[in-house]
Amino acid sequence: MKIAILPGDGIGPEIIDEAVKVLHALELPFEMESADVGGTAYANHGHPLPESTLALAKAADAVLFGAVGDWKYDKLERHLRPEQAILGLRKSLQLFANLRPAICHPQLTHASSLKPELVSGLDILIIRELTGDIYFGQPRGRRTAVDGHFPGADEAFDTMRYSRPEIERIAHVAFQAARKRGERSGVKKVTSVDKANVLETFQFWRDVVTEVHAQYPDVELDHMYVDNAAMQLVKAPKKLDVVVTGNMFGDILSDEAAMLTGSIGMLPSASLDASNKGLYEPSHGSAPDIAGKGIANPLATILSAAMMLRYTLRQADAADRIESAVSAVLESGLRTTDIASAGMRTVGTREMGDAVVAAIRTKTTTTIKTTS
Repeated sequence: MKIAILPGDGIGPEIIDEAVKVLHALELPFEMESADVGGTAYANHGHPLPESTLALAKAADAVLFGAVGDWKYDKLERHLRPEQAILGLRKSLQLFANLRPAICHPQLTHASSLKPELVSGLDILIIRELTGDIYFGQPRGRRTAVDGHFPGADEAFDTMRYSRPEIERIAHVAFQAARKRGERSGVKKVTSVDKANVLETFQFWRDVVTEVHAQYPDVELDHMYVDNAAMQLVKAPKKLDVVVTGNMFGDILSDEAAMLTGSIGMLPSASLDASNKGLYEPSHGSAPDIAGKGIANPLATILSAAMMLRYTLRQADAADRIESAVSAVLESGLRTTDIASAGMRTVGTREMGDAVVAAIRTKTTTTIKTTS
């Protein structure tokens, strides 16, 4: 099992180090190879996504990604900025489905921005279409306006567009995920989020999702405008199960959902292609303001590694071991600064990673002793 390790910028190397340490603790036959990406790659190679890094990502079975971005690169031409690395990887690897689970661990209900009763037991899966929409639509650029309210003025424009196959494939991912989750929870429900009342693109989205739903009669489907979805996430989030939406809406809603869990530092993600090969990364950014201070929360990255084991590398038992270890560490009262609270012990990035490793090894030792 070959894993491409792309630490990136800011806190990326720190949190990736802890996830790699956890993977080593599993004692599985992993081959890991690291490469530069983002601002680090620009500084060392003159481009945020060098050909060598892209080649490694394509050759690997899965990619574990840290974060990219640094303020010192903000004045570069857009195609050279660190953030172009992740966009390039998504496009080149054809990673069209982004899965972001928003789970509120029982130990962190107090850390949520909502009342405990609203988030206790929260378990939402947001599925974001990742390679279309306004982020990639053409044409785009800047020009002199020829119409509108101010002809002759400078203007910028982007194009929102979706094709039928793009919508169909992400809809299938959502309905299949709802079925699988329903085996455990008994709930099989998909909420498709759009803006069909204003945008022709999303009326088309709604029509196609409805057509695909006919193939999944056992799964409930409802449609929700994005403004209402944003409100429901803070009003009654547990009424949602699987949420599927476009690239821009998914980007915004998944960050909102992250805060329900106590911290975006707890939110992992998977970006998958049609064969379930994936890139796995925490949902937060590079946080250059705290880089090097040893206080970043590595749990989203560690949980992203668990998703990698489950979805791409087909090591569900190993994924369970990581997730159980994270729960055990939280239960023990250890917290990084973003989820700290009275009566709990605040620890740094490395100490949190060490605690997860210790929990994995303790569980392994216990299992061996019980078996013998």
